Amino acid sequence: MKPSHRAPAIALLPAGMITFVCFYLFIAWTFAISLTGSQLLPRWDFVGLLQYERLFASARWWTAMGNMALYGTLFITGCLTVGYLLAILIDRGVRAEGVYRTIFMLPLSMSFVVTGIIWQWMLNPGLGIQQAVRGLGWEEFAFNWLVRADRSIYTVALAGIWQQSGLCMALFLAGLRGVDPNIWKAAKVDGIPTWRVYAAIITPMLRPVFFTAAILLFSLVVKSFDLVVALTGGGPGFSSDLPARFVMEHILNRQELGLGAAGACMMLATIAAVVGPYLYAEIRQKKGG
Repeated sequence: MKPSHRAPAIALLPAGMITFVCFYLFIAWTFAISLTGSQLLPRWDFVGLLQYERLFASARWWTAMGNMALYGTLFITGCLTVGYLLAILIDRGVRAEGVYRTIFMLPLSMSFVVTGIIWQWMLNPGLGIQQAVRGLGWEEFAFNWLVRADRSIYTVALAGIWQQSGLCMALFLAGLRGVDPNIWKAAKVDGIPTWRVYAAIITPMLRPVFFTAAILLFSLVVKSFDLVVALTGGGPGFSSDLPARFVMEHILNRQELGLGAAGACMMLATIAAVVGPYLYAEIRQKKGG
């Protein structure tokens, strides 16, 4: 190693060791626990893949996985769409830009617990939007998604989009501000409509930003716990349950440490299965370019 490279390597060594211990070793420990019959406390009586068999036989687990797929699709698509549209509107030179950016970024400063409580009040049929609209005279108006088993997961997606759209807006706005102004001058000379410039030129240029935002949002989807607990509690029944809540409940409340560890390993496998191909494609494209 060159002397000029030793100082950065030495400076990064403590952080690298902490990451290795707190991340990779704990992943290995969790996988090992998932192969045991651990309940309240860890115990090293290896039972093979029994916990995974129990996990895959659980209807609640598959409900949680289905909810994660639906929630993730709505959440990621909604955040990317709303964030990109807000970034475009601000990039067009709106007045009081700083005020709008502050307003749109404000929900991001709140925790998911606070967001869940706010939306729980807003969507409560007896206190929130439904009651307010009925108070204006529309007695037949109904917006009771929070207490409907077939709609509760959509309320979680709405709350998540409201909070995280500001993050996407900031990422897209930074990308839009990095676009060469000559592109807009050339498009104006050629008479190309603004919407077509965004659709055919600007959006493909922001592909890395879309990729980064999608990865960040997907990580939030997989580990979503506090939002669903604060907003719906996983209910009605288990209709809005998510894998992270399934894992935490079985570890903390049901004393099923081995089963919870198996669920955590499957969550990690889900991340690897979704993110891995995208990372491989990006790396291969960079090498090819």
